[in-house]
Amino acid sequence: MNKYECVCGVQVKLAAGHKFDRDVELLIYYKDAHQPTAVVEAGQASAEPGSLMGDPVVMVSLYPEFTQSVMSSTASCGEFVFLMDRSGSMSNTRIRSAKDTLLLLLKSLPIGCYFNIYSFGSRYEHIFLKSVEYSQQTMEEALKKVEQMEADLGGTEILEPIKHIYSQPCIPNQPRQLFVFTDGEVGNTKEVIDLVKKNSGSHRCFSFGIGEGASSALINGMAKEGGGHAQFITGTDRMQPKVMQSLHFSLQPAVEDVSVTWDLPKGSTITVLSPPITSLFQGQRSLIYAQLTGQSSEAAEGCVTVKYSLAGHPSENQLHFSLRPAADSGLIVHRLAARTLICLLEMEAENNQEKEEVKKKVVHLSVQSGVSSSFTAFIAVNKDNNKEIQGPLLHRDIPMPDVYRSCTSFVCDSAAIFEEIETEDRCLMDFCCLYSMDGEFPPAKKPLRDPLLQLVSLQKASGCWLLDPALAAALGKTNQEVEKSKPEKASSEVWATILALIWLHGFKMDAKDEWELLAAKAVSWLSAQKAPSVTECVEAGNILLGCSVQKTALGL
Repeated sequence: MNKYECVCGVQVKLAAGHKFDRDVELLIYYKDAHQPTAVVEAGQASAEPGSLMGDPVVMVSLYPEFTQSVMSSTASCGEFVFLMDRSGSMSNTRIRSAKDTLLLLLKSLPIGCYFNIYSFGSRYEHIFLKSVEYSQQTMEEALKKVEQMEADLGGTEILEPIKHIYSQPCIPNQPRQLFVFTDGEVGNTKEVIDLVKKNSGSHRCFSFGIGEGASSALINGMAKEGGGHAQFITGTDRMQPKVMQSLHFSLQPAVEDVSVTWDLPKGSTITVLSPPITSLFQGQRSLIYAQLTGQSSEAAEGCVTVKYSLAGHPSENQLHFSLRPAADSGLIVHRLAARTLICLLEMEAENNQEKEEVKKKVVHLSVQSGVSSSFTAFIAVNKDNNKEIQGPLLHRDIPMPDVYRSCTSFVCDSAAIFEEIETEDRCLMDFCCLYSMDGEFPPAKKPLRDPLLQLVSLQKASGCWLLDPALAAALGKTNQEVEKSKPEKASSEVWATILALIWLHGFKMDAKDEWELLAAKAVSWLSAQKAPSVTECVEAGNILLGCSVQKTALGL
């Protein structure tokens, strides 16, 4: 590729002779990525002065980087409590994905920590009476129980299990980290969030909304009041990488006493639109939106100062920025700010007696900014006469895939059933009875396990792998091939662990977010062995698996 500097930035052109016989990948790296930045955007000329869309808006971006010494000080401790939704709506792919996620979580926990797993529906269960120390024995016991989990606990009653978790005494020097997974709504959202807030001094809460039906107010509210992080898994999203990212965050020390102060020239004032920052994580960007009012010269500057305490160490970031607005930005920052404020007001409306007043504010802001809300919607307008398109709403039934899947378990012995159902339902019943005429169903095929999860399931709590036929099969080799290739001086566990690491780096780099922590645990185990034959094992492993992974890339 050839790079050309120009007035508008940088242009990249393919070198002459490129035949498009392979993918073109363009990697873009931020310069000074961890330095805070600020963008000031001019308001809309036609909008009312003093309104959000009429005034300039500033967006401050924070992307902190913590020192390695502080990060490593808490990386091997903590009490990890996982609360998994097992209501009926979690059936099929959701519960399978949840079980796979718990496998990754349990394999990635650090030695020396404590953990427990709760599950809930109309009632709740827990694997251990109280959190236990992480070991090979407790990990195996938990994994056996996880494998037996089904979506069979009824409704979605989350308050009682959370009460029980908070009633357990905290373990000294083991900060509590609560992971909550749910795909539904609850009727007592405010009570749940208030309970999390009440106990925020003793834990951090990381919440996960699964599917489109998950309550955003519940998920965001729990994470915000619990000083954690919220994630939503919708559509074709994979649960595992998002959950592992939150596990990374939970292993970081808690940031406390976050404050943001502004210093502006005389005559200028600022109104912060974002909620107060309650948590900061390395690897996670935090955004602050604020509305600027008043007059200032084009050369004027503003200053924002962010202070916080990390593991007892005070930190301060100060950013000077020009108050001169960026031109022709398309009001992107304004609409992002409006969306942030709308979400904040929507949550307030759910827990406010003056709901109608808050609703009016949301509707006004939504119409003004062109950002949809829970109280507004876009409508089609005929451009010829500038009128909205009229017509009755059409009702259309969309069958749920899970309905068909569950219907195959019915056996229809009588044709009389069909006389009592409508034509549309008859098609469904015909489908249900397709395999029932002979009184037998075809045997269900057990889905093949993901090769990555197959390898992960074999790792020991200490971080190592054992050299056995199961590992050879997961690597796509025979046990004889693996045994024969082992360097003479290498121990079986060292050889097996290095093979697993090479396979992960050679074939699963696209899923690195999912296995990075458990691989780091394997590297720590190898370092503790002080094995003399690591280099020979890496070379022999690359030959056996057909890879070219460098020893340094493995972290050895």
